[in-house]
Amino acid sequence: MTTSIAEQLDANAHADPDAIWITSPNTSATVTWAEAASRSRRIACQLDALGLEPGTSVAVAAPNSIWATLCFTGVACGGYLATPLNLVAGARVLPYVLDHSEAAVVLCADECRPLIEDALMAVERPITIIRIDPTNGPVWAQDCDPQATIRTNPLPDTPGVLMYTSGTTGRPKGVVLSNSNLMAAGMNVVHSHQLQPSDIAMCILPIYHINGLCTTIMGTLMSRSGLVMPDRFSVRTFWQFIGDNDVSWFSAVPTHYAYLLSETTEPEINRSRLRFARSASAPLAPDTHRQFEDRFGIKIIETMGLTETGGQILSNPMPPGVVKIGSTGRAVGNEVIIGDDNQTEVGRGSTGEILVRGANVMRGYLKQPEETAKSITPEGWFRTGDLGHMDDDGFVFVTGRIKELIIKGGENIAPREVDEVLLEHEAVLEAAAFAVPCDQLGQRVESCVAFQPGRSATEAELLAHSAAQLGQFKAPDRVHFLDELPKGPSGKIQRLQLYSLVYGADS
Repeated sequence: MTTSIAEQLDANAHADPDAIWITSPNTSATVTWAEAASRSRRIACQLDALGLEPGTSVAVAAPNSIWATLCFTGVACGGYLATPLNLVAGARVLPYVLDHSEAAVVLCADECRPLIEDALMAVERPITIIRIDPTNGPVWAQDCDPQATIRTNPLPDTPGVLMYTSGTTGRPKGVVLSNSNLMAAGMNVVHSHQLQPSDIAMCILPIYHINGLCTTIMGTLMSRSGLVMPDRFSVRTFWQFIGDNDVSWFSAVPTHYAYLLSETTEPEINRSRLRFARSASAPLAPDTHRQFEDRFGIKIIETMGLTETGGQILSNPMPPGVVKIGSTGRAVGNEVIIGDDNQTEVGRGSTGEILVRGANVMRGYLKQPEETAKSITPEGWFRTGDLGHMDDDGFVFVTGRIKELIIKGGENIAPREVDEVLLEHEAVLEAAAFAVPCDQLGQRVESCVAFQPGRSATEAELLAHSAAQLGQFKAPDRVHFLDELPKGPSGKIQRLQLYSLVYGADS
């Protein structure tokens, strides 16, 4: 059994050296397992030659690509802390992450250089930028000895990735995941989706997000299967890339499914090869789920994961197992319970906080021991902050975030329940309910929606539609129209930004 990312790469290269791991559909370039192992080790040796201390943070600023993937594996193989930078985090977040992580080096794609140089102007210590050539990878000032070996052999507990949370309620927290955390996370995907070396995944989510990194990269690494890595998601090229590259599965977020459904052109799909799609990172509306399966004939496996757990904690079963639409599934590879305010398990059907325990749970938050202690109980349960209930079959149904609950007249209203009703309207592409202060009731319900291309509805129509399904108490009092709802890198709608977006930043 392998104990580190470096060992897993070597094992894959030994088992099938000429098999292709990564393919770029944009350039047709490929990387075999033998090439991935040798190139990753070369990156590790080059970092050694810079004189970095083991465990030093090495940031990666690059869109999805072959070399962005190999920079991650190379940094981890050397015993350093791979720190993927969120390229859409904003001008305030990037300097904070670079400073807080104490990054010594940034491996940087050409298109990201202006962004990184601007961020470094706000950091008071020197950080070395190393260019990532799109064809040949990192460009070093001097080459290392071709016969050099990696100075530090990572152990299972050696930190491998430092990934920052989205920080929608404050400054982002740095989540430290060890080699064993990452490998356990990858194996959870392998087991839940029955991955084999013959599978080929397509990664359409940014690998500076945990879904792209742990689900697709680590899932393919641990199963010794193929990985197709387009530089970004495009509705226009999506089905072509699937067919041309013999893809057997992909992971997406609900917004991707909505965009694919909005296209009028019917694609050619090899359904005997494309065996499932996977949804995560945000709740998938049941209506969207059914529409996609009915139209394209591809099963969606709904899942749930978090940065702090290396991604996936829950998954619906693969066919022919029974899938419960609206549920994020059952625990696979870790334990999940529903807890009360004291983190004591509640009865089936009762609502509480979703708690998870397992080998995939993070080591902790970087430089934040108090936050780590608040989040991980002495018994090892990670507090997700998500509310839900579990049925008699062990399926979990997520009802919302604790911090996002709308408390109207003393009654708790889960925003997701309101969202799902609005998403049932044929004109609505995206919907998110949020709380607005109210003198009489404490809070009232309002919603933001974005329309399907070429469709629209009046506020009165949407209010009537909601009240008919939810009753007047839970239905929104107002509906606001936006071209697009604010989302993080995973595609999750940033609900807590909606109030200031609608009523002003100072409201």
